[in-house]
Amino acid sequence: MPKSKRPRLVFQPKTSRGMQRGINLMAEAVRPTLGPLPRNVAIDRIVKTESQSYAEMLDDGGLIARRILQLADADADIGAMFMRQMLWQQHQLVGDGTAFTAVLFQSIYNQGLKYIVAGGDAMRLRGFLEKGMRVVIDQLEGMACTLEGDSMIAQLAQSVCHDEALAQVLGEVFDVIGVWGQLDIRPGHGRDIRHEYYVGPYFKSGVLSEHFVTNRASARVEIDDAAVLLTDMELNEPAQVVPTLKLIYEGGYKGLLLFARNVSEKVMSVLLSINQQLAPFTVIAVKAPDALHGQTEFIQDLQVLLGGRALLRAAGESLDSFRLANLGAARKVWADKTYTGFIGAKGAARGIVAHVEDLKTAYTRAEKPEDRQSFLSRINLFMGGAVVVWVGGLAEHDITTRKELAERTSQVIRKTLMSGILPGGGVSLLACRSALETLAAAADDLDEQTAYRIISRALEVPLCSILTNGGYTPGPILHDIQVAGQGCGFDLRSEQIVNMVEAGIIDSAEVMKTAAHQAIASAALALTVDVLVHHRKPETAFDP
Repeated sequence: MPKSKRPRLVFQPKTSRGMQRGINLMAEAVRPTLGPLPRNVAIDRIVKTESQSYAEMLDDGGLIARRILQLADADADIGAMFMRQMLWQQHQLVGDGTAFTAVLFQSIYNQGLKYIVAGGDAMRLRGFLEKGMRVVIDQLEGMACTLEGDSMIAQLAQSVCHDEALAQVLGEVFDVIGVWGQLDIRPGHGRDIRHEYYVGPYFKSGVLSEHFVTNRASARVEIDDAAVLLTDMELNEPAQVVPTLKLIYEGGYKGLLLFARNVSEKVMSVLLSINQQLAPFTVIAVKAPDALHGQTEFIQDLQVLLGGRALLRAAGESLDSFRLANLGAARKVWADKTYTGFIGAKGAARGIVAHVEDLKTAYTRAEKPEDRQSFLSRINLFMGGAVVVWVGGLAEHDITTRKELAERTSQVIRKTLMSGILPGGGVSLLACRSALETLAAAADDLDEQTAYRIISRALEVPLCSILTNGGYTPGPILHDIQVAGQGCGFDLRSEQIVNMVEAGIIDSAEVMKTAAHQAIASAALALTVDVLVHHRKPETAFDP
């Protein structure tokens, strides 16, 4: 291999020193975002729009980490990129808690490295750190209580987004739709945030021709007591369609919603002429999903929701095999250029309940964020309604940023409705220390004692960082919190020791458990790295 292409290897003690520099740099970049009085991090990344250009000002640890692509110091870069991946994974999994994760990781790594340099065993320490991690997660689960009521949901939202108007809207919305309800967040056209509730589910699947839209005022078409025929076929010849439409018309239905992969101009002309000649009988043709967007699963869901049985190309079927039993039904269907929706879908109740339970089970077992989002979207169809939130702002960039913030906050709220809430402001992590100290006192093994005490000291760091960001000296306040008892912490707004839950200062149990898992497990792994391998031209990853 030519010399210029040979990888460069780095061994201890340079390995740990280099990684430590990168980890500390990344943690200190994210630390200012902790707490109700966060400080912004300016990113030297000029973003241009039609009317202006600006540098990014961020207070989201996950996005800050994602923007840091490479450090000039190659050894430090590996440590920084290790943490970058961990923080982005935290961001994707639960949408929040990246700053908690960063400072926990930093403290555990620095303490652990000090112990290993003094003669401790890295692999044994890793095992006991992971054992301590499970203790922390169990303690957090035991402290969790239910999130309920629009005011408490709004308080949680406020702790995530620091936007009172947005928090109030999301508090009301999730109090209505619950964990599994359908929420669509869209960019608004003014400064304000507004929302609208819809009866019945809807999804992206617009009409195949604007000529189906007869009501120009509402820009959509509706059918009462409609039949629904699900297919994934291309309808190219009128002879394919006319016999089926005749059967449906003679069956007494008032109209038909027809899903198809594509409809030719000849067939479209026939459908539009039927709408004129057989009024009030109406046919609407909408686009069936393609195979890349979960076609099979989507059609399966609609079969359960509406009843009937789809005609699918993969099964070798065509419209020649159509029977009235293939039809689903709904009290009302509607469609516009972008969306299609149902009101009063008439699928079998028992089948719907069983299907939804299966989807919820699959959601809880899914490990990838994209898989969970897919299952959530499918569950949304069966919840009986939907809400749209239009997020406004002062300018295009402000609207885009606020919309992303609304989506991230909504993700945290959903997770919290499932897992419960904890006292906020780092208080829940502080409460886990007593269990670790008890285990450390009972342990005979030095590595085990050290692991528990490393985690115990690290659990103070998020609270201390929040106090420092708010302009306070942590020591005296930390003492007062410990004297005040379980569930109490410092409210930076009132400058008093309060019961955190009663004061509305709360954290998501799922966020805190995930943060503890990510930080402790990742730091334990990083402490076992002994060799760094540098390639001359490493690939740059914009997505961690």
